[in-house]
Amino acid sequence: MRRTRSIVMGVVAVLAAAGGAIAVAGSASAAGPTATFTKVSDWGSGWEGRWTVSNGGTTALTSWAVAFDLPAGANVTTFWDADLTRSGQRFTFRNKSWNGSVAPGASVSFGFNGSGTATPSNCTLNGASCGGGAPTGTVTGYRVYEGSAVRATVTGTSATIGGLGASTTHTYAVAAYNSVGEGARSATVTGTTNGTTPPPTGLPKHALIGYLHASFANGSGYLRMADVPADWDIINLAFGEPTSVTSGDIRFQLCPAAECPGVETEAEFIAAIRAKQAAGKKVLISIGGQNGQVQLTTTAARDRFVSSVAAIIDRYGLDGLDIDFEGHSLSLNTGDTDFRNPTTPVIVNLISAVRTLKQRYGSRFVLTMAPETFFVQLGYQYYGSGPWGGQDPRAGSYLPVIHALRDDITVLHVQDYNSGPIMGLDNQYHTMGGADFHIAMTDMLLAGFPVAGNTANVFPPLREDQIAFGTPSSVSAGNGYVAPAGVQQAVNCLVRGQSCGSYTPRSGTNPNFRGLMTWSINWDRFYNWEFRLAHEPFLNSLP
Repeated sequence: MRRTRSIVMGVVAVLAAAGGAIAVAGSASAAGPTATFTKVSDWGSGWEGRWTVSNGGTTALTSWAVAFDLPAGANVTTFWDADLTRSGQRFTFRNKSWNGSVAPGASVSFGFNGSGTATPSNCTLNGASCGGGAPTGTVTGYRVYEGSAVRATVTGTSATIGGLGASTTHTYAVAAYNSVGEGARSATVTGTTNGTTPPPTGLPKHALIGYLHASFANGSGYLRMADVPADWDIINLAFGEPTSVTSGDIRFQLCPAAECPGVETEAEFIAAIRAKQAAGKKVLISIGGQNGQVQLTTTAARDRFVSSVAAIIDRYGLDGLDIDFEGHSLSLNTGDTDFRNPTTPVIVNLISAVRTLKQRYGSRFVLTMAPETFFVQLGYQYYGSGPWGGQDPRAGSYLPVIHALRDDITVLHVQDYNSGPIMGLDNQYHTMGGADFHIAMTDMLLAGFPVAGNTANVFPPLREDQIAFGTPSSVSAGNGYVAPAGVQQAVNCLVRGQSCGSYTPRSGTNPNFRGLMTWSINWDRFYNWEFRLAHEPFLNSLP
């Protein structure tokens, strides 16, 4: 049974039109927004095209999207003054952040270079004919909108929208579409989710989560499990690593005494874990890390992953599993473009393995994930190698794993560090090292986002209680360190809607936001517990 809350709506019931074959139609008008194509130049093997969006209506356009077809073999090679998405031979250009508003009587242009000798056809502007009319024909499907975001695309007459918070109200409109374009949106309908609580986790409402260097020291010094302060609610043991990249055979052992003087015996380690659990803490095995590349390329590797991880959990009596796959552990094969239905073996096998472990240990099995922004939020712009190849196949590759396991994930805490600039839902790039980055990156998971800019392919939001964000505990722990005041500014924005700076969260306020993750407990101890002492009382003070 799905634990995420959902609203089920009858699509046809909220459409203005009705009948056996619903037409995507509207009133023709002599004036209104139009898009005009000009072939600026042609050099035989290619050409330069320009579209001009003109507003002949009486109200301002706040955004625009020009879509057209090119014949098989033709392509857009470069473009400017617009953003491009592609589905087969259908090319859609959308306004940049600075040229979406077009006043009555005004116009804007964008350009591109095309290959071959083709000319665009079947053009639509915001779903209507580029000549100013309205698209007609038999309906192909329906898009369900919440504001400007597409929340569902269906071919039938009902839609289920999941991943919604408890006791939250949502307003939707529906537009029918076909190969010509999209019709006008319907009148809105409003629904409210019920107030059932998320599945029990045994965690506090706002949790402090940290990684413990249990198998190595790396300059920060070894810390015995018994000496980990009680403020840490989830302790991730770093790391379980494979015997080889593709074996699926995961091994874990305590740090050798030569590297970690003072390391406890295994019996003392297990006894300390039991004491933490008796105090309500969760202790997990974290798989992967920077050096632990894991690629489950075969079903044999998948099955070995399950048996070897289960052996570690059973040996130490752990509460669950943390997936910290980095580097080249996850990537998408060419042609694997739908995060809802992945086909790449390393993705499919990981999903299957985690589901098997979850089924084995039951509802109280704790599952956390710590992907990097490259594998999650970058998916807003790029997904895998892209529709025509050439992109990094790792881009957004955690999304199908998160989506498939969204009912089983306890906490998703993306690493908001060691990251390049990432575009947020405001279509602006955000850079690590301040509250703004944490706000924008976390908001994407709480609000959902179109994958690779495709509004018909939206990654749904997760529940508030499933979301935390990760930050280095100190300047030595990783790039992107943010002092406690900045971290708490970000949390206050996400939870209370306060001190958000120039960014406006699309997710609103999130009082059930789960908390903070850090790399690492050891580095925090090395810097006199700055992270723990600042953030544990702060989290406890949140509503």
